[in-house]
Amino acid sequence: MAGNILTGAEILCHATAVDIAGRGVLLRGPSGSGKSDLALRLMDRGGCFVSDDQTLLKRRKRGVFASAPLSIRGYLEIRGLGITSVPVTGGTFVSLIVDLVALEDVPRLPEYVVETLLGEKIPTLKLNAFEVSTPIKIELAVGDVSRIGNLGKMGAVEGNGKHEKG
Repeated sequence: MAGNILTGAEILCHATAVDIAGRGVLLRGPSGSGKSDLALRLMDRGGCFVSDDQTLLKRRKRGVFASAPLSIRGYLEIRGLGITSVPVTGGTFVSLIVDLVALEDVPRLPEYVVETLLGEKIPTLKLNAFEVSTPIKIELAVGDVSRIGNLGKMGAVEGNGKHEKG
């Protein structure tokens, strides 16, 4: 993960975080990839805003906890409006990583991929932020990771179709 700063058991990463029904989603991608826009659309569908553009990740007993650095807590950059104050939650445990990519780089039939983040294995997807259906895809995936790739059809057996990034 380029652009991350490691300090002890913490990482400050270039990502936006949203909580969906108690499950954290980490949205990663370069500037202009749609992290903030997608977060805004997830919030419109009931998600809770955690952080924009910079997310502090800490390893805890329950997993990887995402929160906003105090200096930017409660602020979302909305292209066309500017930096805006929005309701915020104190943090969330990361259940899903979404790497934002160009539409042609979204796999039609993805394999189940996990990434090890601060020692925790977290499912990872590649999606395009600007597709109308992307918020729904994220809600489906974070609600039931067996929907990712072939897991729903084949079962979530360790080593069965899983690829690990690390």
